[in-house]
This record gives sequence, structure tokens and C-alpha cells, in this order.
Amino acid sequence: MARNTAYNWNSFAPEDYLEHNYATLRDDDRQILQIIRDFFCRQSFDPGVRGVDVGTGTNLYPALAMLPFCGAISLLEHSEANIGWLKGQLVEYSANWNAFWAVLAEREVYCGVPSPRDALRLRADVREWDILKDVAQERWDVGTMFFVAESITTVRAEFSAALTGFCRLLKPGAPFVVTFMEKSSGYDVKGQHFPALSVDQDDIDRELAGLGNDLMVHRFGVGDAPLRTGYSGMLLAHGYVK
Repeated sequence: MARNTAYNWNSFAPEDYLEHNYATLRDDDRQILQIIRDFFCRQSFDPGVRGVDVGTGTNLYPALAMLPFCGAISLLEHSEANIGWLKGQLVEYSANWNAFWAVLAEREVYCGVPSPRDALRLRADVREWDILKDVAQERWDVGTMFFVAESITTVRAEFSAALTGFCRLLKPGAPFVVTFMEKSSGYDVKGQHFPALSVDQDDIDRELAGLGNDLMVHRFGVGDAPLRTGYSGMLLAHGYVK
């Protein structure tokens, strides 16, 4: 087993990871976008609530999904390389995200954001954050954490700690969405291997049972065009913090 600290996260190659994972809109990401979009649209948010995305990495679409509802969005990221990439994207995010926004904009509330680039630049901030160590003195109203808890360690206790730490960032009753690679054996970024804990839906059900209410878990198979080798699908869970 390898703990999170065994890996050099500051050497993560964001552009390489982006090119492989988010340069184009995949069908599984389209399905995930539709579910989180519709979940957020069902909420009764107060104007200008505060959102948080944990372990943003090179994935802007969770923040974009929260954008119409939030007056401020905090992007919490551990890797110095990813922090630099995110700060550059907030100035003006790249054209690949237009396809992701188009899926969100199939709902009227998203169409009410005339310029998502400008809105994200004005509302989002990037913070250095270690979900396994840092403790917040504040709580957010809505949150997301995509492909993080199972993809930063091979140690189950650290996986559990990441999920617990995420939920502790949110106010009781706050809606949240989390996603996972199913049965992942790890992943390579520009020749460097990074860890993963192999988890399935039973693991997610068990871990989240004590953290959230009204939980629903969705599974997406690898389909005809897997993202990479070494995983069996993707899992998405949404609910409300206990």
C-alpha cells in the first residue's frame, strides 16, 4: 500500500492530463453533467450561496455546474502545478469547456449566465488545500469532489478521511455531488504513475451512509471507448450532508 505522501503531486502535468481526459466531451462526462445539472436545478438555493470544489485538478465542469447558483466558488487544490493551471484558466478558460457548458445550458437557469467565462473569473478563487490534513474554519453551502478520494491513495483509511473531510467542509443539509473511478488500478500522467484505491458501489454506499442523507448512486460503464485501461466504470453519488 502507498500513502498519499508517497507521490510527488507538485510534478503533476496538468496539460497532459487535460489533453487525455477533457480535451473533448466524452459520453460518460455528458451523462455526469446531465445528472449534476438536474440535481442542482432541483435545489432551492438562496441567492449567492457559496460553493466549493475539492481537488479540482484540471476539471472545470463541477465549478461550471455550480456557477448559476453561487456568488462565490472556492477551488481547493493540493498540487502546485494544478494551482498554476487553474489560475491561468480563471483568466480565460480554454475552448474545450464550451462543449461542457453547452450540456449545462440545456437548462434555462444556465442560459441566464451570459458569459460563463467572465462569471467564473469573477466568482471563483483558487486555494491551496490538502483534504487529508487541512481543517476549514468556514463551511460552504454546496460542494463537489470529482475523482479525488479514490485517486490520491491506495490506503482505505485515507480514502475514508478524504470523504469525511469533504463533508466537513459543508453545512448540514448542503447538497453535494461526488464521483469515483470504479475499481481503478491507478493512472499515468506523462509517464508518472499515480495511485488509486479500488472501490465499487458497495464501498461508496457504505462510506457515505454515515455522511449523507437521501443518497443516490449512479454507475456508468466503460462503454466502447474506455478512457484508459485499469478501471471498470465510473460512479456518481449525490445527496445532502448530515
